[in-house]
Amino acid sequence: MKASEGHIGRVFMIRLEEGDIVPQCIEQFAAQKNIAAGLVTLIGGIGSGEVVVGPRNSTANPPDPMLVPLDGAHETLGIGIIAPDIEEKPVLHIHAALGRAGKTTTGCLRAGVETWLVGEVIIYEILDTDAKRILDKESGFTLLKV
Repeated sequence: MKASEGHIGRVFMIRLEEGDIVPQCIEQFAAQKNIAAGLVTLIGGIGSGEVVVGPRNSTANPPDPMLVPLDGAHETLGIGIIAPDIEEKPVLHIHAALGRAGKTTTGCLRAGVETWLVGEVIIYEILDTDAKRILDKESGFTLLKV
């Protein structure tokens, strides 16, 4: 395990509107507000898009992601971490549980999902941390390095 210490800076409450795309709209907001690192929580509705639900083969590198399409409005609860990439651009890694009609899909939202009606986001900015997202050549993922 590796760690980086920081402290809480600003706190933002954001209302996503119908059609806003997660994670892109949150990354754009972070860039506009100069948020390099932070904790993101998300609740609300997601109506369409695809969720990454794991690799097809758990031992293959780079992993081949399995994508599950969303069919209709889902109740959503998500949490993620913003950290800058090597170009200092904020990158959000966010996972969520999305429920509809008694069934839940859980996974990564990196493929992009569209807000249905409303999404509510809180960003807790983390200051004075050296965390970065660096490309891991073996996995092909941009991983958190501290």
